[in-house]
Amino acid sequence: MAWTFLAIAVVFEIAFALGTNATKGFTRLWPSVFTLLAAAGGIFTLSLALRTLDVGVGYTIWTGVGSIGTVVLGAVIYREKITLPKLVSFLSIIAGVITLKVAAGV
Repeated sequence: MAWTFLAIAVVFEIAFALGTNATKGFTRLWPSVFTLLAAAGGIFTLSLALRTLDVGVGYTIWTGVGSIGTVVLGAVIYREKITLPKLVSFLSIIAGVITLKVAAGV
C-alpha cells in the first residue's frame, strides 16, 4: 500500500509544480487554490507512504519521479524545450532512483 500512496503523492507533486506556474506568482485565485490543495495532498500521501518506506527512499523517489513528470508534462503543456543537458540530467535522476531502490533492498 505504501507504493500506492507514493504513486499518488507523485501525481500530486507534479500537479503542484505545474500548478505553481499557472498561478502567475499566486495572483490567480483558482490556479492558486488548486496548487495549494495539490501541495497538501502530496505531503499527506507522502506521509502515509513513509509509514512503511524509509524516508530516504520515499522522499527521493517522490521528488525524482515528480521532477521527471513535471519536465515531461511541462514540455507538453507549456511547450518547454527538453535539451540534451536536461535529458542527461533526467536520465541521471532515473539511474539514481533505481540505484537507491536496489541498494535499499526495496
